[in-house]
Amino acid sequence: MRAEPPAWAPGPAQAAALLEEAADLLVLHRDFAAAVERCEAGCDSLGPGPGPGPGPGPGPGPGPGPGPGHESFAEVKCSLCVVGIQALAEMNRWREVLSWVLQYYHVPEHLPPKVLELCILLYSKVREPQVMLEVGSSWLGSPANQRLPEFGSLLELYLAQVLLPLGRFGAAEELVRGCSALDSERRLQLLGTIGDSRCRWARREEETRPGAEEQQDPATETLLGVLSQKLLTMLTLLRRALRSMSNHFYLLPYKKMLLATFLLYLVVVRLDPASPTSLPFIYKLVQLFRQAWAAVLSPIHRPPIRD
Repeated sequence: MRAEPPAWAPGPAQAAALLEEAADLLVLHRDFAAAVERCEAGCDSLGPGPGPGPGPGPGPGPGPGPGPGHESFAEVKCSLCVVGIQALAEMNRWREVLSWVLQYYHVPEHLPPKVLELCILLYSKVREPQVMLEVGSSWLGSPANQRLPEFGSLLELYLAQVLLPLGRFGAAEELVRGCSALDSERRLQLLGTIGDSRCRWARREEETRPGAEEQQDPATETLLGVLSQKLLTMLTLLRRALRSMSNHFYLLPYKKMLLATFLLYLVVVRLDPASPTSLPFIYKLVQLFRQAWAAVLSPIHRPPIRD
Protein backbone atom coordinates (compact mmCIF):
# COMPACT_ATOMS: atom_id res chain seq x y z
CA MET A 1 0.00 0.00 0.00
CA ARG A 2 1.33 3.44 -0.89
CA ALA A 3 1.89 5.97 1.85
CA GLU A 4 0.33 8.72 -0.23
CA PRO A 5 -2.30 8.50 -2.95
CA PRO A 6 -0.87 8.80 -6.48
CA ALA A 7 -1.16 12.16 -8.17
CA TRP A 8 -3.57 10.98 -10.86
CA ALA A 9 -5.96 13.20 -12.71
CA PRO A 10 -9.13 13.94 -10.75
CA GLY A 11 -12.00 11.65 -11.56
CA PRO A 12 -13.47 8.26 -10.82
CA ALA A 13 -10.13 6.50 -11.41
CA GLN A 14 -8.38 8.39 -8.61
CA ALA A 15 -11.46 8.10 -6.39
CA ALA A 16 -11.54 4.33 -6.89
CA ALA A 17 -7.87 4.05 -5.92
CA LEU A 18 -8.48 6.14 -2.80
CA LEU A 19 -11.49 3.98 -1.97
CA GLU A 20 -9.31 0.87 -2.08
CA GLU A 21 -6.72 2.48 0.20
CA ALA A 22 -9.41 3.69 2.63
CA ALA A 23 -10.91 0.19 2.83
CA ASP A 24 -7.48 -1.32 3.57
CA LEU A 25 -6.82 1.29 6.27
CA LEU A 26 -10.20 0.61 7.85
CA VAL A 27 -10.23 -3.18 7.80
CA LEU A 28 -6.60 -4.27 7.80
CA HIS A 29 -4.63 -1.52 9.52
CA ARG A 30 -7.42 -0.10 11.75
CA ASP A 31 -6.12 3.39 10.99
CA PHE A 32 -9.48 5.12 11.07
CA ALA A 33 -8.26 8.71 10.83
CA ALA A 34 -6.25 7.92 7.71
CA ALA A 35 -9.25 6.11 6.24
CA VAL A 36 -11.40 9.20 6.70
CA GLU A 37 -8.73 11.34 5.02
CA ARG A 38 -8.67 9.00 1.99
CA CYS A 39 -12.45 9.09 1.76
CA GLU A 40 -12.50 12.88 1.89
CA ALA A 41 -9.79 13.09 -0.76
CA GLY A 42 -11.72 10.68 -2.96
CA CYS A 43 -14.97 12.63 -2.66
CA ASP A 44 -13.13 15.88 -3.37
CA SER A 45 -11.50 14.38 -6.43
CA LEU A 46 -14.90 13.61 -7.86
CA GLY A 47 -15.88 17.25 -7.76
CA PRO A 48 -19.53 18.20 -8.08
CA GLY A 49 -20.11 15.06 -10.12
CA PRO A 50 -22.49 14.34 -12.94
CA GLY A 51 -25.46 15.79 -11.10
CA PRO A 52 -27.18 15.02 -7.81
CA GLY A 53 -29.03 11.80 -7.52
CA PRO A 54 -30.41 9.60 -4.76
CA GLY A 55 -27.97 6.82 -5.48
CA PRO A 56 -26.89 4.37 -8.09
CA GLY A 57 -29.44 4.24 -10.80
CA PRO A 58 -29.84 3.40 -14.43
CA GLY A 59 -27.28 6.02 -15.36
CA PRO A 60 -25.43 8.86 -13.73
CA GLY A 61 -26.35 11.36 -16.42
CA PRO A 62 -23.95 13.46 -18.38
CA GLY A 63 -20.42 13.52 -17.12
CA PRO A 64 -17.62 11.07 -16.66
CA GLY A 65 -18.33 7.55 -17.66
CA PRO A 66 -17.86 4.44 -15.53
CA GLY A 67 -14.58 4.26 -13.71
CA PRO A 68 -12.24 1.34 -13.18
CA GLY A 69 -13.88 -1.93 -12.41
CA HIS A 70 -17.04 -0.73 -14.14
CA GLU A 71 -18.03 1.29 -11.06
CA SER A 72 -20.06 4.33 -11.85
CA PHE A 73 -19.42 7.78 -10.49
CA ALA A 74 -22.32 7.53 -7.97
CA GLU A 75 -21.27 4.08 -6.77
CA VAL A 76 -17.72 5.18 -6.02
CA LYS A 77 -18.92 8.23 -4.12
CA CYS A 78 -21.43 6.16 -2.15
CA SER A 79 -18.77 3.59 -1.24
CA LEU A 80 -16.37 6.32 -0.09
CA CYS A 81 -19.08 7.71 2.20
CA VAL A 82 -19.89 4.27 3.58
CA VAL A 83 -16.24 3.64 4.48
CA GLY A 84 -15.97 7.14 5.96
CA ILE A 85 -19.10 6.62 8.13
CA GLN A 86 -17.70 3.38 9.50
CA ALA A 87 -14.33 4.98 10.25
CA LEU A 88 -15.95 7.93 12.05
CA ALA A 89 -18.09 5.56 14.10
CA GLU A 90 -15.03 3.53 15.08
CA MET A 91 -13.43 6.74 16.40
CA ASN A 92 -16.63 7.53 18.35
CA ARG A 93 -17.17 10.57 16.15
CA TRP A 94 -20.69 9.52 15.24
CA ARG A 95 -22.04 13.02 15.94
CA GLU A 96 -20.17 14.23 12.86
CA VAL A 97 -21.47 11.57 10.50
CA LEU A 98 -24.59 13.29 9.17
CA SER A 99 -22.98 16.67 8.60
CA TRP A 100 -19.94 14.95 7.07
CA VAL A 101 -22.11 13.10 4.57
CA LEU A 102 -24.28 16.10 3.71
CA GLN A 103 -21.25 18.15 2.76
CA TYR A 104 -20.91 15.85 -0.26
CA TYR A 105 -24.61 15.37 -1.08
CA HIS A 106 -25.82 18.81 0.09
CA VAL A 107 -29.53 17.87 0.60
CA PRO A 108 -31.05 14.79 2.28
CA GLU A 109 -33.07 13.85 -0.82
CA HIS A 110 -29.84 13.12 -2.71
CA LEU A 111 -28.43 10.64 -0.20
CA PRO A 112 -27.95 7.13 -1.62
CA PRO A 113 -30.21 4.49 -0.04
CA LYS A 114 -27.19 2.66 1.42
CA VAL A 115 -25.88 5.82 3.09
CA LEU A 116 -29.31 6.70 4.51
CA GLU A 117 -29.74 3.17 5.85
CA LEU A 118 -26.33 3.27 7.53
CA CYS A 119 -27.06 6.64 9.14
CA ILE A 120 -30.43 5.46 10.49
CA LEU A 121 -28.88 2.33 11.98
CA LEU A 122 -25.98 4.26 13.47
CA TYR A 123 -28.05 6.92 15.22
CA SER A 124 -30.54 4.32 16.39
CA LYS A 125 -27.71 2.27 17.91
CA VAL A 126 -26.40 5.26 19.85
CA ARG A 127 -29.99 6.06 20.94
CA GLU A 128 -30.17 9.36 19.09
CA PRO A 129 -32.86 8.56 16.48
CA GLN A 130 -34.24 12.11 16.57
CA VAL A 131 -31.20 13.21 14.54
CA MET A 132 -32.66 11.40 11.52
CA LEU A 133 -36.21 12.74 11.83
CA GLU A 134 -35.96 15.57 9.32
CA VAL A 135 -33.49 13.82 7.02
CA GLY A 136 -35.54 10.65 6.79
CA SER A 137 -38.80 12.53 6.28
CA SER A 138 -37.30 14.61 3.47
CA TRP A 139 -35.80 11.57 1.75
CA LEU A 140 -38.99 9.48 1.96
CA GLY A 141 -41.12 12.39 0.82
CA SER A 142 -39.20 12.78 -2.42
CA PRO A 143 -41.17 11.41 -5.44
CA ALA A 144 -37.91 10.42 -7.14
CA ASN A 145 -36.88 8.28 -4.18
CA GLN A 146 -40.29 6.60 -4.00
CA ARG A 147 -39.57 4.99 -7.37
CA LEU A 148 -36.40 3.29 -6.07
CA PRO A 149 -36.54 -0.44 -5.28
CA GLU A 150 -35.04 0.22 -1.83
CA PHE A 151 -37.81 2.63 -0.86
CA GLY A 152 -40.07 0.07 0.86
CA SER A 153 -37.33 -1.34 3.07
CA LEU A 154 -36.09 2.14 4.00
CA LEU A 155 -39.62 3.24 4.89
CA GLU A 156 -40.01 0.29 7.25
CA LEU A 157 -36.57 0.92 8.72
CA TYR A 158 -37.41 4.60 9.31
CA LEU A 159 -40.68 3.66 11.02
CA ALA A 160 -39.10 0.96 13.20
CA GLN A 161 -35.91 2.79 14.18
CA VAL A 162 -36.93 6.46 14.27
CA LEU A 163 -40.64 7.32 14.39
CA LEU A 164 -42.02 4.52 16.56
CA PRO A 165 -39.25 4.60 19.22
CA LEU A 166 -39.85 8.35 19.53
CA GLY A 167 -43.61 7.91 19.88
CA ARG A 168 -44.36 9.80 16.64
CA PHE A 169 -47.39 7.67 15.80
CA GLY A 170 -49.35 10.42 14.09
CA ALA A 171 -46.44 11.25 11.80
CA ALA A 172 -45.95 7.56 11.05
CA GLU A 173 -49.59 7.07 10.06
CA GLU A 174 -49.53 10.21 7.93
CA LEU A 175 -46.37 9.05 6.17
CA VAL A 176 -47.81 5.62 5.41
CA ARG A 177 -51.18 6.91 4.20
CA GLY A 178 -49.57 9.53 1.98
CA CYS A 179 -47.09 7.16 0.35
CA SER A 180 -48.21 6.29 -3.16
CA ALA A 181 -45.48 3.68 -3.57
CA LEU A 182 -47.25 1.30 -1.15
CA ASP A 183 -50.09 -0.95 -2.21
CA SER A 184 -53.22 -1.17 -0.08
CA GLU A 185 -52.25 -4.47 1.55
CA ARG A 186 -48.82 -3.27 2.59
CA ARG A 187 -50.28 0.02 3.80
CA LEU A 188 -52.75 -1.83 6.05
CA GLN A 189 -49.96 -4.00 7.44
CA LEU A 190 -47.84 -0.97 8.33
CA LEU A 191 -50.82 0.82 9.89
CA GLY A 192 -51.46 -2.28 11.99
CA THR A 193 -47.83 -2.28 13.12
CA ILE A 194 -48.13 1.37 14.09
CA GLY A 195 -51.32 0.65 16.06
CA ASP A 196 -49.67 -2.21 17.94
CA SER A 197 -46.70 -0.01 18.78
CA ARG A 198 -49.05 2.71 20.04
CA CYS A 199 -50.77 0.21 22.36
CA ARG A 200 -47.45 -1.05 23.73
CA TRP A 201 -46.35 2.54 24.31
CA ALA A 202 -49.56 3.24 26.28
CA ARG A 203 -49.12 0.09 28.37
CA ARG A 204 -45.54 1.04 29.22
CA GLU A 205 -46.69 4.46 30.38
CA GLU A 206 -49.36 2.88 32.58
CA GLU A 207 -46.83 0.47 34.05
CA THR A 208 -44.24 3.15 34.77
CA ARG A 209 -46.76 5.56 36.34
CA PRO A 210 -47.38 3.39 39.50
CA GLY A 211 -43.62 2.90 39.73
CA ALA A 212 -43.17 6.66 39.97
CA GLU A 213 -45.85 6.83 42.66
CA GLU A 214 -44.14 4.04 44.60
CA GLN A 215 -40.89 5.96 44.42
CA GLN A 216 -42.66 8.91 46.03
CA ASP A 217 -44.21 6.80 48.80
CA PRO A 218 -41.02 6.40 50.88
CA ALA A 219 -40.47 10.14 50.87
CA THR A 220 -44.10 10.73 51.82
CA GLU A 221 -43.91 8.14 54.58
CA THR A 222 -40.74 9.73 55.92
CA LEU A 223 -42.35 13.16 55.99
CA LEU A 224 -45.47 11.82 57.69
CA GLY A 225 -43.34 9.96 60.21
CA VAL A 226 -41.44 13.14 61.12
CA LEU A 227 -44.68 15.12 61.46
CA SER A 228 -46.29 12.37 63.55
CA GLN A 229 -43.28 12.23 65.85
CA LYS A 230 -43.33 16.00 66.34
CA LEU A 231 -47.07 15.98 66.99
CA LEU A 232 -46.73 13.16 69.51
CA THR A 233 -43.97 15.03 71.31
CA MET A 234 -46.06 18.19 71.47
CA LEU A 235 -49.08 16.31 72.81
CA THR A 236 -46.94 14.63 75.46
CA LEU A 237 -45.54 17.96 76.63
CA LEU A 238 -49.02 19.50 76.64
CA ARG A 239 -50.41 16.63 78.70
CA ARG A 240 -47.62 16.98 81.24
CA ALA A 241 -48.19 20.71 81.45
CA LEU A 242 -51.94 20.29 81.95
CA ARG A 243 -51.37 17.65 84.61
CA SER A 244 -48.94 19.93 86.42
CA MET A 245 -51.35 22.85 86.21
CA SER A 246 -54.20 20.69 87.39
CA ASN A 247 -52.21 19.43 90.35
CA HIS A 248 -51.10 22.92 91.26
CA PHE A 249 -54.21 24.96 90.70
CA TYR A 250 -57.05 22.55 91.27
CA LEU A 251 -56.18 19.79 93.71
CA LEU A 252 -54.97 22.02 96.55
CA PRO A 253 -57.68 24.72 96.20
CA TYR A 254 -60.36 22.03 96.26
CA LYS A 255 -59.14 20.83 99.65
CA LYS A 256 -59.06 24.35 101.00
CA MET A 257 -62.50 25.10 99.59
CA LEU A 258 -63.89 22.01 101.31
CA LEU A 259 -62.39 23.20 104.60
CA ALA A 260 -63.89 26.68 104.18
CA THR A 261 -67.30 25.21 103.35
CA PHE A 262 -67.20 23.00 106.43
CA LEU A 263 -66.34 25.96 108.67
CA LEU A 264 -69.09 28.03 107.15
CA TYR A 265 -71.48 25.18 107.79
CA LEU A 266 -70.50 25.11 111.49
CA VAL A 267 -70.95 28.84 111.83
CA VAL A 268 -74.32 29.11 110.12
CA VAL A 269 -76.03 25.80 110.81
CA ARG A 270 -74.58 24.20 113.93
CA LEU A 271 -74.03 27.33 116.08
CA ASP A 272 -76.53 29.90 117.16
CA PRO A 273 -75.14 33.35 116.54
CA ALA A 274 -77.57 34.86 119.06
CA SER A 275 -76.16 32.88 121.97
CA PRO A 276 -73.68 34.91 124.12
CA THR A 277 -71.49 31.82 124.68
CA SER A 278 -70.99 31.36 120.98
CA LEU A 279 -69.53 34.81 120.23
CA PRO A 280 -65.86 34.08 121.10
CA PHE A 281 -65.99 30.82 119.24
CA ILE A 282 -67.63 32.48 116.23
CA TYR A 283 -64.91 35.13 116.21
CA LYS A 284 -62.23 32.45 116.09
CA LEU A 285 -64.07 30.64 113.30
CA VAL A 286 -64.28 33.87 111.33
CA GLN A 287 -60.52 34.29 111.65
CA LEU A 288 -59.98 30.72 110.44
CA PHE A 289 -62.36 31.35 107.56
CA ARG A 290 -60.38 34.43 106.50
CA GLN A 291 -57.17 32.46 106.54
CA ALA A 292 -58.72 29.71 104.42
CA TRP A 293 -60.14 32.29 102.03
CA ALA A 294 -56.73 33.93 101.68
CA ALA A 295 -55.16 30.56 100.91
CA VAL A 296 -57.75 29.75 98.22
CA LEU A 297 -57.75 33.05 96.31
CA SER A 298 -54.74 35.07 95.20
CA PRO A 299 -54.34 38.62 96.45
CA ILE A 300 -55.04 40.02 92.96
CA HIS A 301 -58.42 38.42 92.48
CA ARG A 302 -59.46 38.22 96.16
CA PRO A 303 -62.89 39.85 96.67
CA PRO A 304 -63.28 42.15 99.64
CA ILE A 305 -64.57 40.57 102.87
CA ARG A 306 -66.75 42.60 105.12
CA ASP A 307 -67.04 41.90 108.79
